Amino acid sequence: MTNSFVDTPPRSWLYVPGDQPERIAKAIAGDADCVIIDLEDAVAPANKDSARNNAVAALGNPTAKPVLVRINASNTAWQRADLDALADAPHLAGVRVPKSEAPEQIAQIADALPESALHLLIDSAKGLQSVDDLATAHPRVTTIALGEADLRADLGITDDIHLGYARGKLVAAAAAAGLLAPPQSVFTNLDDDDGLRATSIAAKAAGFFGRTVIHPRQVSIVNQAFLPTSAEVDQARALVDALAHAGDTSALVLPDGRFVDPAVVAGGQRLLNIADRYGISDNSKIR
Repeated sequence: MTNSFVDTPPRSWLYVPGDQPERIAKAIAGDADCVIIDLEDAVAPANKDSARNNAVAALGNPTAKPVLVRINASNTAWQRADLDALADAPHLAGVRVPKSEAPEQIAQIADALPESALHLLIDSAKGLQSVDDLATAHPRVTTIALGEADLRADLGITDDIHLGYARGKLVAAAAAAGLLAPPQSVFTNLDDDDGLRATSIAAKAAGFFGRTVIHPRQVSIVNQAFLPTSAEVDQARALVDALAHAGDTSALVLPDGRFVDPAVVAGGQRLLNIADRYGISDNSKIR
């Protein structure tokens, strides 16, 4: 298993249909931080076998970035074949599990893929109600994320503003379980760059990090939106340094009145890790 997510989580998670091998190669060679080969929604039933074979072929050689596979859901006839085929894929970074609803379901997938990181999609009312249990269903659960289109349909939601409860619940469940901050769900309007940028910035402020995207043209906007600014980096470094120089004290008050404890410092260190990996942005257009 290649799991480089812990220290440097991806900003952009690019979906690519498994039945289009030429697009898989382009996606892996492109600018996305992470690629998800999709065997589920993007692939017609008649193409499931070829998509699965393409995914296994793509994972036969080392890749410069993590490559995940979104397997088919547990209530389908295709998931067992997906798991059998991926069990020996040498460079699989993990699987994205749609329709995650019960810890037992996750445990079965973990048993079938004993070295794979598990990235859970919460895209139903049942999954949302079980999200705390799902986040701790197995030690290899690495991220949880919303599948907002399916969740909206299941809940009868017609306006994104009413997804606030689900988004907040997901972020809290991930934090409580000690998981990475969740990546935000896809933005489906490929012609609305401003909307993609604005909603990505809002997601970052709400506790998400990174975003799944459905087209390569969205990658650069998302990558930029999740970069820290130099001001954020300077503040984080000051927090980390202040506690490091405080000796045996586990918390202190800075000259400007801010209270600093280990939890605050840990957040600052995460931001510094991201800046070290991806760089810093001061583009006023994204703030």
